[in-house]
Amino acid sequence: MLLYINACVRAQSRTKRLADRLIEKLGGGAERLDLASLSFPVADEAFLERRDRLIAAGAFDDPLFDLARQFAAADRIVIAAPYWDLSFPAALKQYVEQINVLGITFAYTPEGVPKGLCRAKKLYYVMTAGGTFVPEEYGFGYVRTLAGSFYGIEDVELIQAVGLDLVGADPEGILRECLERIIG
Repeated sequence: MLLYINACVRAQSRTKRLADRLIEKLGGGAERLDLASLSFPVADEAFLERRDRLIAAGAFDDPLFDLARQFAAADRIVIAAPYWDLSFPAALKQYVEQINVLGITFAYTPEGVPKGLCRAKKLYYVMTAGGTFVPEEYGFGYVRTLAGSFYGIEDVELIQAVGLDLVGADPEGILRECLERIIG
């Protein structure tokens, strides 16, 4: 199963445009998850206590873990997330808080090292940015580290188009060049 996690907010999102092309190249048929349409619970003390209680009981069939089970079962994953304010939209962080579940997406070795439990071997991270100041560690780097260190997804590819809103830029040309790289 190909899982498409759309963290784009705008209907005419340039990031979504690139991700849609990638999904098409990968054969389509993706299970689509539109984060803007989800209502995430607040990760407050009550939420954490409930989650910890369910994990301790091994109650992984609880609806609280639906997103984590879906993520862990995916064969390939595409995340579409525009670069905003040195990161990605908040909904993607809220999503991560829902899927980062001990016993579903990761476990710990006896030495305390995280071990991935996810099926996916490949994760694509699709991103656009208006400017060119795009330090990896604030957006893509975070997702890449989680994928490799916690979920066991070692092949993480960044597909990006940057500088779209700079004065004098040709945003359509930049997007077209990125789309050509996707099509390969």
